[in-house]
Amino acid sequence: MSQTTLDDLSRLLLRLVLGVLILLHGWVKIRNGVGGIEAMLVMRGLPAFLAWGAYVGEVLAPLLLIAGIWTRMAAAMVALHMLVAVALAHSGHLAMFTAGGGWRLELQAMFLAAALAILLLGAGRYSAGGRGGRWN
Repeated sequence: MSQTTLDDLSRLLLRLVLGVLILLHGWVKIRNGVGGIEAMLVMRGLPAFLAWGAYVGEVLAPLLLIAGIWTRMAAAMVALHMLVAVALAHSGHLAMFTAGGGWRLELQAMFLAAALAILLLGAGRYSAGGRGGRWN
């Protein structure tokens, strides 16, 4: 197998894992709505309609990542979504660790890092958008 093929398979794996794992969070929003996020936003003096951004970051962007369409844009949406999620819901956890010694925000950090890696790497050959294109 050539290095190019391995690189493209690695991009596919990264896109699929990040896309599916974030989409699972989105599925909860689809089933239960974004009322909790709306309340959190209102408590911070922000408009409740911004909660609908959760559907962009946790449903639309992951579907685009999985398909490999507008991949870099989708990765940017996930990265932004993770930054907003940390700022709104997890800022108090920044210096906290779990009982097992892990960082309390390691999942959010891994999602952010994977999104940034995809943003830099692009979709690769195994995607609906292919290697070409400004956003892939």
